[in-house]
Amino acid sequence: MDGYTVFWAKDRVEELKKAGDAGPIRVVYGGRHLRESSLVKVKVGDVIFPVALANGKLAVMARLPVDRVEPAFEYQLRETGLVRGAIVPKGVRPRTNESNQAPTCSFAPHQKPITCCSESAASGNGSSIEPRIMPDEFVPRLLFGPSDDSLKSLRFDKNGKLSVVSFSGYVRRMSPETLEIFESLFA
Repeated sequence: MDGYTVFWAKDRVEELKKAGDAGPIRVVYGGRHLRESSLVKVKVGDVIFPVALANGKLAVMARLPVDRVEPAFEYQLRETGLVRGAIVPKGVRPRTNESNQAPTCSFAPHQKPITCCSESAASGNGSSIEPRIMPDEFVPRLLFGPSDDSLKSLRFDKNGKLSVVSFSGYVRRMSPETLEIFESLFA
């Protein structure tokens, strides 16, 4: 089992807060944009932690154990009845109603893709969605990288606060020790 982070920008966090969406988290989307990075390395059994920055502090927003990885189109159609924001496979023409509104089923705002072209969806039964601030003393110990021999720590700006560059545009795999620290926030 590997642990990964995905970055939620401030506007995404505010959108969920305004909508009253406190979870539980059910899906994280992946695509080709900085705001919705590729989930190509994520597999069933992994854990995804959406993270945000709150006044320069690392906020771990949720924990999603991955039960399924599939095209975003399939997840959207099955769970929300819409395919808005998902890349539609070539040769498929989804049926929509005139207003392209969701059918009678309801879905949480976090189930709506962030961008216009989500490719994949990692889904499962996750935690509540709320900021869990990472204690400052743990942040320097956090290591991320595609393999254990390429692990790196996070970047800080000139004021000593975490940089958005540390997370934005990447799905970051974490070291086993970093995964333990993240998991401790949900114990």
